[in-house]
Amino acid sequence: MRCFKLLGTVAAFAAAAASLPAGAYDEHSRELTSDQQVALDIYRDIVSFRTARGHGQVPAMVSYLVERLKAGGFADEDIMVTDYDSEGEPTQGLMVRYRGDGASGEKPIVLLAHMDVVDALPEDWERAPFTLTSEEGYFFGRGTMDNKYGVMNLTQTFLRLKREGWAPGRDLYLVFSGDEETGMISTRAQARWVAENVDPAFVLNSDAGGLALSNDYAPLAMRVQAAEKTFATFELTITNPGGHSSRPRKDNAIYELAEALGRIAQYQFPVRATPLTRSYLGALGQQAPGELGQAMRTFAANPDSPQAIAVLQADPETVGTLGTTCVATMLRAGHAENALPQSATATVNCRIFPGVGAAATEATLREAAGNDNISFKLITDVTESPESGLREDVKAALAKSLKARWDAEIPIIPYMESGGTDGMHYRTLGYDTVAISGAGSRPQDMFAHGLNERLHADTFFRGLDHWYIMLKELAGG
Repeated sequence: MRCFKLLGTVAAFAAAAASLPAGAYDEHSRELTSDQQVALDIYRDIVSFRTARGHGQVPAMVSYLVERLKAGGFADEDIMVTDYDSEGEPTQGLMVRYRGDGASGEKPIVLLAHMDVVDALPEDWERAPFTLTSEEGYFFGRGTMDNKYGVMNLTQTFLRLKREGWAPGRDLYLVFSGDEETGMISTRAQARWVAENVDPAFVLNSDAGGLALSNDYAPLAMRVQAAEKTFATFELTITNPGGHSSRPRKDNAIYELAEALGRIAQYQFPVRATPLTRSYLGALGQQAPGELGQAMRTFAANPDSPQAIAVLQADPETVGTLGTTCVATMLRAGHAENALPQSATATVNCRIFPGVGAAATEATLREAAGNDNISFKLITDVTESPESGLREDVKAALAKSLKARWDAEIPIIPYMESGGTDGMHYRTLGYDTVAISGAGSRPQDMFAHGLNERLHADTFFRGLDHWYIMLKELAGG
């Protein structure tokens, strides 16, 4: 995911926070074009929907987007809204077809985003999380990065192209899911529908990738997500007869589990490297300074280097690139303060390197835990997906977009995502899927899922031409 130094024509934002009413930007900003105003209005409006689990606002956001799209010229038959039950909570998915004239003879392109967000507690934030706020050159609000920028950007691009009367040479589809952050029920169903009814040439995802920026907002590289690690969560449980706390036992369930977790914490999964991860680290190493940059370059040339491995495994930004990782994230045990625990359970979340598999990872965890009394239970649906190649036509279109927006030759670097997105379900079905957000960020601006999520204003405005340029290049017309 993804932020830029303000454009020279954009003045500094007000020092104090200013929430954005309809039709307004900021008293110190430039005058917006009509296209920019439409984009900002959509952004403001969709951030206001609390589309987190437990709040039921995804359908309201879908209704808003449908109204916008119909007003923009999209016919009823080209807009499909589908209801889903996501682990007991109603949600919706939205699909929109931009009809092509067939002149290119090419299969359609599918474009992904998700409408739901991780929840935000207003009392924990410095600003209201579900009100788009501008301050110090940033837009603040839950979803400003993940992934309502993607929803807004794809929607405003479709509306802009439709206003211009553009007819693509092939069909284009927006596919917006409603529970990417939780059960991915809508994601899976939409992916199957796409495979059965659209059979696209390839899939482009707005929910990852993007520009890596330096501390002074200079573009370093365009990151293209071409693979994702497998998300798998296990519960590890020890049971015990228990008893009264005044009569301690040697085989306390909590102690046993803690000892096993300590062994898992010390275990290092085997280092793995693919051409994708080696080329990614090698390219990034040309930009990164100091010891870390040297380690990246060394690993790219020799993935068996113990010195490079040690440096990369010690850095939170690169450790996930070197192999499978598993970490304890939750604990529960006991039933009373004056009783010995009858059970103790730990939740261990794993991000599994492509090609390893959940079964093999569970076997490794069992061995590392070193206690045959522990029961293991896989508690997530597992989707294992292959790497995707970066097509030359997509790479060329992306390069054209970057050149137009930055007037610079920016390296394009495919990489493997340690997290997971909707894209993995399309890769599993055999479709080349890459994620290329139109935004960018510095490492210190990454607040997706966290407090005070934000997107730099220059990222917002430069990114508005991202899909516009790419789709014109890829779909002709």
